Amino acid sequence: MGELHYIIVVTMSKFYITTPIYYVNDKPHLGHAYTTLCADILARWHEIKGDEVFFLTGTDEHGAKVQQSAEAAGLTPQDFVDTNSQKFKDAWLALNIEPDYFIRTSQVEHETVVREVLQKVYDRGFIYKGIYEGLYCVGCEKFLQTDDLVNNKCPLHPNQEPVHQKEENYFFKLSAWRDTLLKSIEEGKYAIVPEERKNEVVGKLKKGLDDISISRADVSWGVKVPWDESQTIYVWVDALINYYSATQFVPNKKDFWPAQVHLLAKDILWFHAVIWEALLLAADLKLPKIVATHGFFTIDGQKMSKSLGNIIDPIDLVKEFGVESVRYLVMAELPFTSDGDISIARLRGRYQSVLANGLGNCFSRVTNMISSYAQGKILPTVVKELKVDDFELALNNFRFDQALSLLMSWVRLVDGEIETAKPWQMFKDGKVDEVAKLLGRWSYVLLLVGKLLTPFMPQTAESIQKVLKADTISKAEPLFPRLN
Repeated sequence: MGELHYIIVVTMSKFYITTPIYYVNDKPHLGHAYTTLCADILARWHEIKGDEVFFLTGTDEHGAKVQQSAEAAGLTPQDFVDTNSQKFKDAWLALNIEPDYFIRTSQVEHETVVREVLQKVYDRGFIYKGIYEGLYCVGCEKFLQTDDLVNNKCPLHPNQEPVHQKEENYFFKLSAWRDTLLKSIEEGKYAIVPEERKNEVVGKLKKGLDDISISRADVSWGVKVPWDESQTIYVWVDALINYYSATQFVPNKKDFWPAQVHLLAKDILWFHAVIWEALLLAADLKLPKIVATHGFFTIDGQKMSKSLGNIIDPIDLVKEFGVESVRYLVMAELPFTSDGDISIARLRGRYQSVLANGLGNCFSRVTNMISSYAQGKILPTVVKELKVDDFELALNNFRFDQALSLLMSWVRLVDGEIETAKPWQMFKDGKVDEVAKLLGRWSYVLLLVGKLLTPFMPQTAESIQKVLKADTISKAEPLFPRLN
């Protein structure tokens, strides 16, 4: 499986996992889908283990960019976000992603909690009024520092000029929490994974922290600052608080805070691993346990770009491969802990070689032989060399690709043993009992593969288990149809 460089053992009766809330100016794409699939798989895995699970995702709906886009579309901001938020819900439904709650930052319940949290931070003396002057990227809804710039522009929006702003805002005393944050990371009060992301954060923290502006003077579409309603709360602060706010107004979820895992892409790590924790400390709230970041991925070696037309819509993938296969292919193709590349051609190749000709063909062969050589009745035989602990270790380390690779190595083990043993010849030679034992061994392996595939491919896993647990096993229908 390869060496795992960090080990996170999550053992608890409650498991709270979040994705970022996605900005409604975006259309759901494969990057959003990847993060949300990771969360869905971990949520399903912990449900299998018997944990009480709360899986949260949603949409980020405030800010200047939304306000401008709504005006350009001739819509009110609320109508604009209502329409775009639904696109994310539709995408997750198409991918069989089942969050326990879908939060929207335009919800009154969320806004109420945001105001309560910020009022508490203000009352404790960690917010003050000052003048902000500097560059602001409207595309990111983010203030830029000099070292953020590439060719004097935001690296994520190189075609947009950053806006120079000078206005009176409220500031959060982020600088006051530098030493506490460093100590919290060093003492393991919250983990940042993978290790290189942790090192990035620690290195930047050691250079020092500046206070940050947390309000805007000329943005009407947002949450009002509770002690000064002439200003709105900076959209990123509003958005971060969703992880806590949901536990406060969704019924029976208050004791799920703090979150066990925040899942996110590495470009928003600083917000989630520094600013969010500092706000929580300032509000006297508990810190999340793990901030887990995945890398970027390219499409056919190129950065995803609307101008290049290479944005992959997850719903289009489902139309081509089917929902179960998409869930497998995306997770097998992309490593969580590093950058990766994806292509439709490679997905088609993996579908054919690993799913159709691999798992699907092996399952058909074994069930056919059980039906033909054992009258559909065998006794599964425990295969002790299968290391189930390695599967769970990979999931605990967010190595979804390694977990799936392990399961498919077991399928290849069965295929190899079939070719070596030649059970059809053994049956002809009258070795019926020996064939039955081999079939029991192979059915055990496939049954275990079926069980462990459940969080990744719930319907396929159910089909495998249903066939192999039947009183009489018959040849199974193909699991993976031929692609057009």
